[in-house]
Amino acid sequence: MIDKKRKIILIGGAPTTGKSTIARLASKHLNLPWISTDQIRKIIRVTADKKDYPALFCTEKYTAERFLNEFSAEDTVELEMNQGREIWPTITRFIKEDSTWKDGFIIEGISIFPNLVAKDFNNNKDIKAVFLVDEDADRIRDVVFKRGLWAKANTYSDDVKEKEVEWALLFSNKIKKEAKKYNYPFVEVCKNKDDLDSVLRAIDLK
Repeated sequence: MIDKKRKIILIGGAPTTGKSTIARLASKHLNLPWISTDQIRKIIRVTADKKDYPALFCTEKYTAERFLNEFSAEDTVELEMNQGREIWPTITRFIKEDSTWKDGFIIEGISIFPNLVAKDFNNNKDIKAVFLVDEDADRIRDVVFKRGLWAKANTYSDDVKEKEVEWALLFSNKIKKEAKKYNYPFVEVCKNKDDLDSVLRAIDLK
């Protein structure tokens, strides 16, 4: 059971939207620990049977160049959403059963989708969900070319990075539409100090 005195905050959104940065700042501001769904994915990949999580392991034999040349932006977004659906039961168990962080916690990551939050936590007003959106292609491009999405940017060629910009934009668009559909707040990030305030206001913690 979830203790209603706890603060549980879910931050979803596309790659490059600053989810980890916002989670880190919110963690400091609210004095709450935070964890990423990327960490949960890594734990599952190490401990799980591949047959139980086919989407999580379907790209392991690909290089960035091969994958991004072979799959469209739509294919990539669908793959990311399939991976999110696969690990969502683990995320929900963590939310419902974790007893280590007594005052609550923040979970951020690409695997948090409005439809999944609505399915399992729609009637729980003590769980705050917010989604980050960025539809500025130049800003996304800057992150992709400097940091990379597949891996560190310097480990694969710039030739395929525009395809990462394309799927990140498409993912943001889908998250925005889904947040509207399920009546969850979303924040169109500016990548400045105002983003944290906008997120906290969106979930009534400002």
